[in-house]
Amino acid sequence: MTYSLEPFAIPPAKADKAIEELSFEGALKELEAIVSRLEQGEVDLEDSIALYERGQALKAHCETKLKSAEGRLEKIVLGAGGPQIGEKMETA
Repeated sequence: MTYSLEPFAIPPAKADKAIEELSFEGALKELEAIVSRLEQGEVDLEDSIALYERGQALKAHCETKLKSAEGRLEKIVLGAGGPQIGEKMETA
C-alpha cells in the first residue's frame, strides 16, 4: 500500500484536524510511511522538515490514543476487582 505524503497538499490547520480524526492504526500507518520515506533519503530538505513535523504530530496523536486506552483499561480492571488504586498495571 502506498501513501501520498505531499507535505503541503493539506493546509496546516486542516492537516491538524485531519490528524485528530485519524484512528490509532491510521496514524501509525502514516507515521511508518513517513519514517520509511525519510530513511530512504530521497526527500529534499524542505519536504523532509514538513514530513518530520507531520510525523511528530502523528506520534503525539498516537501517544494520546494509547494513554486514553490505558486509562479505560485501568477503569475496567479496577471495576473487576483488579489492582487497587495507586497500583500500576503490568504492561507487556
